[in-house]
Amino acid sequence: MMPRNLSNTLTIFFFLLVSISAFGQKKTEGIHMDIQQRTNEIFDSLVTIRRDFHMYPEVGGNEKRTSEKIAAYLSRLGLEVKTGIGGYGVVGILKGAKPGKKIAWRADIDAMPYKAPDMVDFASKNEGVRHICGHDLHAAVALGIANVLVEQKENLTGTIYFVFQPSEENIKGALAMIDDGLFDMIEPEEMYAMHVTPFPAGTIATKPEEMFSDYKKVDLVFKNKTNSDALFEFGKQAILSLENVAPESKFWNMQNMGDPQIGITHPKSIYKDFTTVDKNNFTFKETPQGLKISGYLSFSDKQQRDAAIPLLKKFISNSEHSNEFLGAELVNVFPTLDNNERLVNESLEQLSSIYGNDRVLRMYGVVADGRSDDFAFFQPKVPSVYFFMGGSNYEKGIIAQTHSPIFNVDESSIKTGVNLFASLIVERLND
Repeated sequence: MMPRNLSNTLTIFFFLLVSISAFGQKKTEGIHMDIQQRTNEIFDSLVTIRRDFHMYPEVGGNEKRTSEKIAAYLSRLGLEVKTGIGGYGVVGILKGAKPGKKIAWRADIDAMPYKAPDMVDFASKNEGVRHICGHDLHAAVALGIANVLVEQKENLTGTIYFVFQPSEENIKGALAMIDDGLFDMIEPEEMYAMHVTPFPAGTIATKPEEMFSDYKKVDLVFKNKTNSDALFEFGKQAILSLENVAPESKFWNMQNMGDPQIGITHPKSIYKDFTTVDKNNFTFKETPQGLKISGYLSFSDKQQRDAAIPLLKKFISNSEHSNEFLGAELVNVFPTLDNNERLVNESLEQLSSIYGNDRVLRMYGVVADGRSDDFAFFQPKVPSVYFFMGGSNYEKGIIAQTHSPIFNVDESSIKTGVNLFASLIVERLND
């Protein structure tokens, strides 16, 4: 699952990054050269696998064929395979020649209900269902990583867990796998995942902590009173007082997310340290506790989020409605990704040293209107990093605009994912 309105926002953002070279690969040696060579050898087969998943998409809770294909592939590689975890979840376990560190890689596998016609030659054969969020590609990349690392088994110290998660789109799969004992079966010390985005193919990016803004509902409760309309208007104004982005700010023009001076990949990004309010989404209703007034907020980070309730209380305490105020609460709407800062920094350094800074990008701002990913539910259990991976080729008119009828992906990004993330796992095992 990608953020709300990510299709509109990041398409513009990554279009402005298209000039980034995807070919600035540094000369690598040893195991990383072997990874790239093996990836080249199996690339066509991975494209075939991806297209098979694309032609037979299955929504969350129904991924039977997809999981069977994944389990069979992993078994042929010689991995220990566990199935039926949290529904149709699959885990493949690759043990290196010697015991050591334990790393997990997660890929989501479900598709979405979608009636718009598919735009590729290998169109969906399941009516009303499509892979328009790239999970078919995610699964193919993960299988590719497993394949190339099996070839390096004798050179690996440690264990790699490949976690294929169902039901990501409906935000059920990660919790279902956890509840079904995933972390009784595996014991990763670190966990990684990626999602295809409208980045140019050949690039990846990440940052510490939040990748998307933290979208929360706020509830204000007041004593019931006769003039509830006036109280509702006051509650709206209290919530609106939290917004700290000026109406005339360049922040509101989503094209500026890709600006080289103020966009999300610049240290002085304007897409950080912000709180914004969804101005079209206020409600109020009478409850046994009192009159509840609700609104929706987006926070760039924990500091902004943690400041919200104290600021609301201060605003209300200085008003004529202070004596009617009963309380305020933030309520989760979507899970919030929280990348481990140390692992982000080390991973970016390691990958940059192999593949170059022009392919491995650090983000400073966050996607300003986000929905996140239920990979977030794994993160409190295991130190983790979630990456964006580019899937667009603008010269060919291919735009990896997720949750969109025009979604398409440059399949060369499969090679990028296998190369970079297999290399990352090797580096992390050896770290």
